[in-house]
Amino acid sequence: MIQSMTGFGKAVIELPCKKISVEIKSLNGKQLDLNTKIPSIYREKEIEIRTLLSQTIERGKVDFFISIDQGDTAISSKINAGAIKNYYEQIKELSDKLNLEIPSDCLSAILRLPEAIKTETIEADENEWKTIKDAISEALKAIIAFRTQEGEMLEKVLKNKIKAIVNLLQEIEIYDSERVEKIKTRMAETLKKTEIVSYDENRFEQEMIYYIERLDISEEKARLGNHLSYFLETMETEKNQGRKLGFIIQEIGREINTLGSKSNHAEMQKLVVRMKDELEQMKEQILNVL
Repeated sequence: MIQSMTGFGKAVIELPCKKISVEIKSLNGKQLDLNTKIPSIYREKEIEIRTLLSQTIERGKVDFFISIDQGDTAISSKINAGAIKNYYEQIKELSDKLNLEIPSDCLSAILRLPEAIKTETIEADENEWKTIKDAISEALKAIIAFRTQEGEMLEKVLKNKIKAIVNLLQEIEIYDSERVEKIKTRMAETLKKTEIVSYDENRFEQEMIYYIERLDISEEKARLGNHLSYFLETMETEKNQGRKLGFIIQEIGREINTLGSKSNHAEMQKLVVRMKDELEQMKEQILNVL
């Protein structure tokens, strides 16, 4: 069973004086690209949070949020009376020296100066943090369930595309046998048109065999069939197989391209074009597989 890299999970916990929401969003990505937005009270827990997320999510572009409703009660702001008094005395002294009046909005200006307001951060309570970790685990379960559901849809699409390519390969078999006879007939007719009175039939047969061998697609058909089967097997039996499936798709593409270059048959080339179309759609979908 495959998983998508697209997912969303959310958990909300109610504490005595606040409500905390945990959200996780993920999109496709080559590696784990984790961005966190955490209130300052939980900032020291960031490494622990990143470890929890990386162990479960593994790959993708992930945004993690912890938000606190009803204000961040973990932050306490107080006026620094000593600093304000010191600022005021300096302003008064400078005003006396310059023979200037102290501005009427002096206090509001002082309050904007550094250290005028002291912000004290209260450390997170361990019991509260344990509750938040449980919420993170709940959000992770939700995002995995979302990814699994999306993965089921992706799996159906990919299986349908593989089935379509298999059917097209079977149609190629029909034209492959008649193609050889058409090539022989065409070459013989070409010789007649050149008005060659006589030619070495043995040499003609040798050249014919050499030419047909160059156009033989038996190996390409066999390898393509094997790659298609291996794709389905990998999708059903392995875990986090997105990268591996991407490599198998590359091999499928090589065999299809070789079939096209060797086909030398209008109907076969049309089938190859349809194969390439199915494969391109698979490439788009596989980018989102974990």
